[in-house]
Amino acid sequence: MEAGIVGIVIFVVAIFVLAKTAIVVPQQQAFIVERLGQYAKTITAGLHILVPFMEKVTYKHSLKEAAVDIPEQVCITRDNVQIGVDGVLYLKVIDPKRASYGIADYVFAISQLAQTTLRSEFGKIDLDKSFEEREAINGAVVAAVDKASDAWGVKVFRYEIKNINPPRDVIGAMEKQMRAEREKRAVILESQGERDAQINRAEGEKQLVIKQSEASKQQQINEAEGQARAILAVATATAQGLERVATALTQAGGNEAMQLRIAEQYLSEFGKLAQEGNTFVLPADLANVGSMLALAKGMLLEEGGGPTNGSASGGRPPRA
Repeated sequence: MEAGIVGIVIFVVAIFVLAKTAIVVPQQQAFIVERLGQYAKTITAGLHILVPFMEKVTYKHSLKEAAVDIPEQVCITRDNVQIGVDGVLYLKVIDPKRASYGIADYVFAISQLAQTTLRSEFGKIDLDKSFEEREAINGAVVAAVDKASDAWGVKVFRYEIKNINPPRDVIGAMEKQMRAEREKRAVILESQGERDAQINRAEGEKQLVIKQSEASKQQQINEAEGQARAILAVATATAQGLERVATALTQAGGNEAMQLRIAEQYLSEFGKLAQEGNTFVLPADLANVGSMLALAKGMLLEEGGGPTNGSASGGRPPRA
């Protein structure tokens, strides 16, 4: 009976000791093991058996990247404006041993260092540029914090500013400034549009005048060419007609035909004299055919543009 009780006690003690010495480390975690109060080793994911009553786990670290919230703090810009700024910091434990023994609380230390660096960076810029310089400020905070945290076995990857909260009166002034700036841009754009429109209208009128002058010039050129061609055609036709008349006069019976033509034209023109005027010239002897032909020939020359005489040869001009 007593042997059974002793066995049970030994079994319970063995289970208790095994539970204290058998350690299962989850994935992406690292445990720091101390032996008799001194650092012994770092164990990672898996089952590990510790020496009973001599070794124990003193620190546990997650090897995953963690996001640390940096609370809002008051920063003073270079133009003496107080603004509230908060952010988030992304870090990861690289060396569990240094993270355990290098500093008491690396999260608190990194958070405080990020806040002081943030205040220093905002003190270098004006309020108007604080919004557009966020990337530069983030980079400066990461560089400063990562340099200090390297001795603590922690790697800082990035820092992001979440909010920048100026005072209400400053926000009101900024809104007025932005409104005035927008109105200014609107007036400038309107004036530029009106100027461009006037330039376009002037350019259009200029092109219209140029086109009209070119059209008038071309019209005058075309009319001049047409008149020149008409004059040339008339002159050519007249020359060809004279050539044919001269050729006809050299042939047999040409002179008689010319005299007959002149007589016919004379009689036709003589019939018009009584209708067109009260005063006309008659030959002295209408029976004289030579005088009539000479007079008709003179009238023909006058019609064709030749010189005219007050009377024909062989007669005296009486008044009727």
